[in-house]
Amino acid sequence: MGRLRLIGAIVFALLIIMAMWLGLQAGMKGFKVSDISMLPTVHPGDRIVVNKLAYTFGDIERGDIIVFFSPLYSKDLIKRVIAIPGDRVEVKGGKVYVNGSAVEEPYIWQSPGYLMREQTIPADNYFVLGDNRNYSDDSHKGWHVHSGDIAGKAWVVCWPPRRWQLIQHQPSGLEKIDDSPSGAPLLLNSN
Repeated sequence: MGRLRLIGAIVFALLIIMAMWLGLQAGMKGFKVSDISMLPTVHPGDRIVVNKLAYTFGDIERGDIIVFFSPLYSKDLIKRVIAIPGDRVEVKGGKVYVNGSAVEEPYIWQSPGYLMREQTIPADNYFVLGDNRNYSDDSHKGWHVHSGDIAGKAWVVCWPPRRWQLIQHQPSGLEKIDDSPSGAPLLLNSN
């Protein structure tokens, strides 16, 4: 009888482990950064854990770092959300403007050395940029990320060990950029 209980306990423990593993597979995804487009935030070779359920229970916000499938490149990419559906975005004078307000971007590698005329982001689409502005193939080149192509929100750098860190989203200046009731742009900081 004792041997049967032991076998039953082992089988039960294995079933629990399998259920937990399946749950993690459903909610998490691994991603390896392969280029320099998100320096200095994430580095080539970093392995990222992506939360696939983040947007099941919450909205995509400006400043979120997302992993998405790019039909243009036929692979997953990682970028920062700069503008959401309905936003107006423009790049000029080394600054990014959302709804007429310059965005404070302390996280970028260097200021953008390019111009982009103002555009309005269509429904179900997001405007994304790499933090390494001048070395990133991103929305400033004319494409957007459709909501259906978003795999999830980058959550943590898990490899290499010296780079272990939670990924910081929505740094200052990007928390909330809304239009005021008068229609004049308003930049709201949480500070």
